[in-house]
Amino acid sequence: MTTATPDAPPRRRLSPAESREAALTAAQLLLIESGPQAVTLKAVGGRIGRTHANLLHHFGSAEGLQRALIARMATYITSTIRDAVLSNREGDGDPDPRRIVDLVFDAFDSGGAGALASWMILSGNRDALDPILSAVHDLVDELAVGMQPAGRPIQDETLHLVLLALGDTLLGAPMARALDLPRSKARDLAVAMLTVDPDRRGHCD
Repeated sequence: MTTATPDAPPRRRLSPAESREAALTAAQLLLIESGPQAVTLKAVGGRIGRTHANLLHHFGSAEGLQRALIARMATYITSTIRDAVLSNREGDGDPDPRRIVDLVFDAFDSGGAGALASWMILSGNRDALDPILSAVHDLVDELAVGMQPAGRPIQDETLHLVLLALGDTLLGAPMARALDLPRSKARDLAVAMLTVDPDRRGHCD
């Protein structure tokens, strides 16, 4: 006699917003695990049990998925920077440039944003950095409100920091080895940039 097995519980129907968020979460995991070339509609659909047509409905194309992922990561990166800067402003002690530098570098590196943006640009999508640059621009405008003019405006420091973080994500390890420098050298340079001659730069405290 065959014993009947209980049916599996029905999968909860996701709202469009939940389905899109699940796809982006899966896309970022694929990015971190296997690199930018792994972020495809087919791979993401396989991760979350959705069809290719379903993802096409949300993103339009693989490029659309990648751009949405970049925008999501840009929001995370800028919120990370904002939290660090505002925390330093509210603290009783001196600002901690090392903490800000580590947060920014980690956001671009371990999160995969630098690798994905660069891969998209090399693949012909010249606008890949637009979501990051737009988010950073808005953040800088927000943080600069009420700050006194300085020899080195916060816009300059932000540009310098983002370029260093992106460059370190892509080339930091091999260049450090080639030049016989510590792996943390780019971060050390970024900290020095934020701390040198404090009377001539935009203060975050």
